Order: sequence, then C-alpha cells, then structure tokens
Amino acid sequence: MLPPPLTRWSIGLLASLGPFVAGTTAAEPGAFATVEARQAAGVRTLAGRIVIEAVDGGMLLELPDQRYELLPPESIVSRTALPDEPAREAPRDLGRRILADLPAGFDVHLSRHYVICFNTSREYAKWVAALFERLHEAFTTFWKNAGLDVAEPDQPLIVVIFSDRQQYETFATRDVGPAADRVVGYYNLASNRVTTFDLTGSDVLTRQARRPPGRVGPEILASPEAAGLVATLVHEATHQMAFNCGMHRRLAPIPLWLSEGIATYFETPDLSSPRGWKGIGIVNRPRLERFLKTAGPGWARGLVIDDGAFRAADTAEDAYARAWALTHFLAQTRKPKFTAYLRRLAATKPLADDSAEQRERDFEAAFGDTPAAVEEAVHRSMARLQSRLP
Repeated sequence: MLPPPLTRWSIGLLASLGPFVAGTTAAEPGAFATVEARQAAGVRTLAGRIVIEAVDGGMLLELPDQRYELLPPESIVSRTALPDEPAREAPRDLGRRILADLPAGFDVHLSRHYVICFNTSREYAKWVAALFERLHEAFTTFWKNAGLDVAEPDQPLIVVIFSDRQQYETFATRDVGPAADRVVGYYNLASNRVTTFDLTGSDVLTRQARRPPGRVGPEILASPEAAGLVATLVHEATHQMAFNCGMHRRLAPIPLWLSEGIATYFETPDLSSPRGWKGIGIVNRPRLERFLKTAGPGWARGLVIDDGAFRAADTAEDAYARAWALTHFLAQTRKPKFTAYLRRLAATKPLADDSAEQRERDFEAAFGDTPAAVEEAVHRSMARLQSRLP
C-alpha cells in the first residue's frame, strides 16, 4: 500500500512551493483580498483569504469553495485588500459552484454539515451523508468530552462521489497520480474535499443485478469486504474533520503518526449498524495484528520524529499500525495529556519550522516520557487487547 493521499499531497504542495516557502509569513487571521491573476485562461479575479504571503509578493489564497490557489508573484496583476470577509454562499450555491468544475451529470445533496456532489443515485449520496454525519457528531462529542475545544467547521464540508470506479480514477489521477486505482477515497488538503465513488460498484464487492430502492447500506454491509471499504471512507472523513474543527491546521507540520493515528483510531466500522460505523476506539484488529508482528525496538522514537516510514511502500502499512497502537494507548490511558498535546500542536502555524528534536521535545513535554520510554507499556497494552479478542 502506498502512503495516503494526505501524505502525498502534503509533500507535493511543499515541493511546488519550493523557493516560495523561503521568506514566507502566515497572514494574520482575517486578511482578505481581491486579486487579479494572470493564468493560462487569461486574467482571473479571485477573492479569498490570504493563507501565506511571501516577501516577494507571491501568496497562497483560500478561495470561497475552500480550495487553495498558489499565485506566484509574476502572475499577480493587482491586489486590493478587503476590510471584511466576502459574504459566504449558501450551501446550495456552494454546491452549484463546485458542480461547475465537475463533469456533466452531477447533482447536490445537502445534509446538516455536508455538501455532497454526486452523479450516482441520490439514495447512495444520502447513505454517505448519514455515515459522515454520524462520524461528525461522534468526533465532536468525543473530543469535547476529552477537554479539547473543537469547533464546528465554519463552512460545509464537501464530498464528491462518482458513480463508478473508472470515472473516479480518471478524476482522481490529477490529485493522487497513478495510485488512484489503489484507494477507494481520499482527502485532499488542497481542495479540502473528500472524493470517492459508489462502493456498490466496487470490483471487490459482489454486484447484484438490481439494487432495491433504500437498500444501499445493507447491500454494502452484506459483503465481507465491506469493513475495509467503509473504514477507508471514515478514515478520510476523519482527516477532513480534524483539519476543519481546529484540531489541525492545513499546511501546519502535524506529525503524520498523529494525523494518521487519529484517523485509524476512528476508522473501525461497526457492520451491525445500518449506517456502517459507530463507536470510537474499538479494537482495529488488522492494525493490532500487524503492530504485534512488526514493531521492534526503537519503533516509537522513529515514528514520532520522522514521517519517512509513511512515505515508503514497504513500510507504510507498518507505520499505520504503529500510529494506531500509539494513539490508542495514549487516548485510552493518558487522555488528559494526549488532549494537551493536541492542543499544543493545534497552535502550530502553517509552514512552521519542524525538526526531529522539536517533535521529541513536544512529545516529552506533553507526556513526561520520551517516545522510547512508552514502548514497553504500548506493547503490554496491545498484547492485552489481543488476548481479549474473540
């Protein structure tokens, strides 16, 4: 398995910023502007929030549809500061704006917190919306009860659903490259969207000749492969929640063990639920088994100080398992300290300095132990979990 799209895109964005990163500063909150920028299709007028501004005048702009637009200094024709944030569009108008960038045939379904753009059946779009709303409520409640001040996302969260895998892969290749055929969904930091396809059309599910109306959820969950597919959807939606509720900031150097650990902590589906998922922190059997098979001495420090294991095809699965195990242990046994650690990293600014030394200092300041010092306790905890499995 390749590194997740979140990881790949983060690397790609920072690489594309290149020298732009040098000498940048994060813009003050509330800095909005209208910019005329020269692009391939001609001069466009863009209005949005300035996320990053370089000393040479280049900028990273967040547009009203939540996408990031990188504007090199030579492309900027003019800019005008705005005293206030531009008026936000109603959710349905936001959905229509997004449809303009998608292939013909898409429609919009609105739920309380989501704008679902789809060209599959409306019943499937409603099923995904219900799954994600359930996650949204549980995620928010869990962290508020843990003492973390998570906020309601200030804009609807956007999900794009294609009717079949072929259309999805054609579209997704521009975001995740040739790995599009290996993932059933992904969260993209650049667009702030989750993109997926109708899982009832997946080649790993048994396809029925006809799908009875209103039976989308049961059909998916009837398949033995459903757990992994639903887990992927929840995993990517958890990333989207974390980057929109104040837990993480887009472009901040959040350690991948933490970002992926939280996503794997929430991803485990409950196939007895009509919506496909409930519960937080239940044992993620595949991650647990892989952890106990592969985690040797020194794994914890290596995981905390360096993201490299997530980026290599031969170590990515091991890194996910270790991230889940470490997150599960800290969330279950040291929740107040884990919450304080999350709060500390939530204050990290976009493109802030990041180093192995700083990561280890942050960990030790939060937990009172080095990563190496918690290894034995994590192993004991995971062994106990395995011994209790049916």
